[in-house]
Amino acid sequence: MKACLPGTARRTCFFYPVLTEELEKNQFQGILKTFIPNFEKRISTEMMRMSQMVGRRLREDPKDAKTVSHKFLVRGGYIRPVSAGIYSLLPIAKRIVAKIEKIIREEMNAIDGQEVLMPVVLPADLWQESGRLSSVGQELLRFKDRNDKLMVLGMTHEEAVVQLVRSEVNSYKQLPFMVYQIQTKYRDEARPRAGLIRVREFTMKDAYSFHASQESLDEYYKKAHAAYEKIYRRVGMKHVVSILSNSGMMGGSISHEFMLLADCGEDSIFLSPDGKSYKANREVAVSGLKFEKSGEELPLEKVATPHMKTIEDVAGMLKVTADQTGKAVFYSDPQGKLIFAMIRGDFEVNESKLCNLLHLSELSFANDEQIREVGCVPGFASPLGLDPKKVTIVIDKSVAGTSNLVVGANEEGYHYRNFNYGRDLDGAIVADIACVREGDPCPVTGEPLLFRHGIEVGNIFQLGTKYSKPMGLSYLDKDGNSQYMIMGCYGIGIGRTMASVVEDSHDEYGPIWPMSIAPYQIEVCALNPEKEGVSEAAEELCRELEKQGIEVLYDDRGEKAGSMFKDADLIGIPFRLTVTPKSLAAGGVEFKIRGEKDFQILPLENLASVMAQKVKDELAKYC
Repeated sequence: MKACLPGTARRTCFFYPVLTEELEKNQFQGILKTFIPNFEKRISTEMMRMSQMVGRRLREDPKDAKTVSHKFLVRGGYIRPVSAGIYSLLPIAKRIVAKIEKIIREEMNAIDGQEVLMPVVLPADLWQESGRLSSVGQELLRFKDRNDKLMVLGMTHEEAVVQLVRSEVNSYKQLPFMVYQIQTKYRDEARPRAGLIRVREFTMKDAYSFHASQESLDEYYKKAHAAYEKIYRRVGMKHVVSILSNSGMMGGSISHEFMLLADCGEDSIFLSPDGKSYKANREVAVSGLKFEKSGEELPLEKVATPHMKTIEDVAGMLKVTADQTGKAVFYSDPQGKLIFAMIRGDFEVNESKLCNLLHLSELSFANDEQIREVGCVPGFASPLGLDPKKVTIVIDKSVAGTSNLVVGANEEGYHYRNFNYGRDLDGAIVADIACVREGDPCPVTGEPLLFRHGIEVGNIFQLGTKYSKPMGLSYLDKDGNSQYMIMGCYGIGIGRTMASVVEDSHDEYGPIWPMSIAPYQIEVCALNPEKEGVSEAAEELCRELEKQGIEVLYDDRGEKAGSMFKDADLIGIPFRLTVTPKSLAAGGVEFKIRGEKDFQILPLENLASVMAQKVKDELAKYC
């Protein structure tokens, strides 16, 4: 049997020794020691010495850092900024990322995923086929190559995966299947912030499933959802919820976001008090409010309201409350057509709901000139008398279900009292376009909804035929007829996951890494290593731990206790063993769990075996 030597050995030796039954393992290592000085140290793959590790710990927070993860990942020597929203990962971060990727791969493979790798640089023609080249804004980075061909940097890979699959799959017999990749992405984010939470260049796991029927997609979607729940449990996130969300530019009919509940999160979430019955992003959240007209519908009456343009001004002058008024909000669609949205004065328009209702990719606020062109008066606008050919009128359910509202009169300085939809206006689009408010009744339980902030750590979408139809991704069914494939999409940001774990698990001193993704499992600190026996005991302990298969970081620098322990907290390794003259005199070493104040003395005898069991027990929590 030929020996398998490390790369260094292959370069150093002039021959490969052949192992026989007569050549014992220790003889073989003797040969290696002859050719390779310090061989025993070189073959170690788990222990890292702090004196050799690239990456400095910093005592001060970065000036631009606002979030916990941004502060600790920079201070702890995990990441370094290159440009706005672009970071380099240092060795300890790379180890964490590798473990996150390993967990993700295992769970994707468990639901029959097949790993592929698609390019970062893509021809713009593919995005032209899907229609997104024109619909996606400046966040998609476009450029021309040396042949004057328009290219893009992939911020997501739906077009690329469709192009790949349509060359490989053409029969119903090959469906369903899922492919995934872990690849670099680039989104030209206007306002990168919060370290790895919102960046321009990032690594992402994106997966795509392909189906012959909606039923098949529904079934697989549930499997993917369960796999995501398991991923977040395994990486150690304790406060992740799955919520209904808006598909946005991705398209499709059904989507869920996985949100880490965190004060620094940019997303707004509404939850039922039990945290389970109802969960939704603010963009799609609904309440259990019922709007039913009550009382007599009073005659429409024009009243003078000079200089009173806001809801607050009008309500104050006419001595009514905001919920007795109708608020007019004007938008312009991408083609320039005016949209008149009317909502009760105590609510705000949810622009995502309005976009979804009208099947629009985006909206912009209309200016006064656009408003006047359709016969409305800014500040005194009303839907009464408007030409539906010139303006799309959308009435919120709160307006349609409330009697005798105060609304504009489309005349400078005047409003109407007692507007009633159905009597004074009919035929408009009536829908829920309101933002949910904290305390509104839950649509499931009726209890007051809770408002929380969250960080989006993953998302899944039912894309349907949004990409397969325009790009001609089809298959032949069992009758030989051509059908469009039905798609699902499933994404997780790798760097954002690492940063989110810090947001979820930290103290005032640094991250507290879960054992499943910690850069190392045990840190061994040698305090006063120049004192007799300390350095030798620490070195021997590291070797014994390695033999147990434990990943060890050895702080061999001889720093003072305060500095050494501050660095240890910033690195956040779950278990710490400290060898000191005092502990050795007591016949053991200090053992401390990250995040706990107290430590205990453990005897040196069989310590490696004891720690191996502790590591094993801790890892079992994340299975």
